[in-house]
Amino acid sequence: MSHTFDEENPEQAGGANSPAEGHGQGHPYGYPNPQGYPAGPGSAAGSAYAGGAWYAGGPGYGEPPMPPRRSHKRGLIATGAVALLAGGALGGLIGSMNHTVAGTVTAASRTALSASQIASRVDPALVDVVSTDGYQGAASAGTGIVLSSNGEVLTNNHVIDGATSIKVTDIGNGKTYTATVVGYDASHDVAVIQLQDASGLTTANLGDSSTVHAGDNVTALGNAGGKGGTPSVASGTVTALNQSITASDELSSASEQLTGLIETNAPIQPGDSGGPLVNAYGQVIGMDTAAGSNSPVPDQSSTATQAYAIPIDNALSIARQIESGTTTADIHIGATAFLGVEIGSSSSSSNGLGGTGGFGDPSGQTGTTGVPVAGTLSGSPAANLGLSQGDTITAIAGQSVSSAADIAHALVKYHPGDSISITWVDQSGQSQTANLTLTTGPAA
Repeated sequence: MSHTFDEENPEQAGGANSPAEGHGQGHPYGYPNPQGYPAGPGSAAGSAYAGGAWYAGGPGYGEPPMPPRRSHKRGLIATGAVALLAGGALGGLIGSMNHTVAGTVTAASRTALSASQIASRVDPALVDVVSTDGYQGAASAGTGIVLSSNGEVLTNNHVIDGATSIKVTDIGNGKTYTATVVGYDASHDVAVIQLQDASGLTTANLGDSSTVHAGDNVTALGNAGGKGGTPSVASGTVTALNQSITASDELSSASEQLTGLIETNAPIQPGDSGGPLVNAYGQVIGMDTAAGSNSPVPDQSSTATQAYAIPIDNALSIARQIESGTTTADIHIGATAFLGVEIGSSSSSSNGLGGTGGFGDPSGQTGTTGVPVAGTLSGSPAANLGLSQGDTITAIAGQSVSSAADIAHALVKYHPGDSISITWVDQSGQSQTANLTLTTGPAA
């Protein structure tokens, strides 16, 4: 089977998918295709991620005026989804992450519950996540699942992607907190954030996703529409397991492969990204991540006909590594390293990624294999080194690159303050290599 989907997108008001003047499409996962969810109030169509903020640019190349503030619901669009022959859970319950003074844990039931009963039990362990991109003047909304009583929260990477600041409202106590990024795995769309000065929060009752079967009743809860307040409720059944999709963000058209997913027909909406998929007994068995719609032109009220969730065991396996501070080829811990370059559209992944500082969509082309530079952000490491429009980046830290995704991946193990080499071909055709010191940028 084959289909196209978007990551669910949080709420972004004011022109869905409308790039700022002088820039490209932006980044949130959205609706580039007939199947998918918008990235927020103002997202595109197609099958999309359920919600976060992405870095689409800076004050801008050439310092154009700051665009009006926009907000939207983050979502991912899934494209080319096919069933995997094999898959499965990667781990058990989070357990060790709840290392602070115990708070209240949402209760599971020994008998099947109604959707309203599930919501009353699970809602207190959820949060609304609002990510702001200070460069682009945009905000997006998604959902998170509370893992520890001191405010460790699991969500999708695309919910916080590109954020320069994150505000989180706990449903259980109604308080709003500033959050920092503990770490993320962009390749698997998992992130962990930490609420500042939080304590005594209600934590989620986490189930075992290896026990999930097709036909099981499930309920999805989340910040549908980015409206905040009482989480929305969407009921359905598990329609397939071990699904593989290509998920794209409507703002940036960036895409990623996600595998081993739970497919459901629960009608989730943009903004539900990062929220829980719950079994009939009130246990979280997945994290809502992407959705698709059969509507050729989905609007802000569109709901999914196919939705996808990361099995909770898989998400928690990654969360454990993040919480332990373990950096891998995919997992980044702490603040995001920043180059400050605008990536050219001739790159296979246009508009750049948060870690690269991509912003905009250039018109220039280059015959050199590598990543074309459309511009640099004033005062950024790339600009201070002398890179400019028309140059082509060919290697980062000795690693050859040919797309914005390659640059982001090369930067995963680096942090602000690290010195790395960058190789580029300038407009005269001369290859140059120099070192630069990375600064802090938006979450990648």
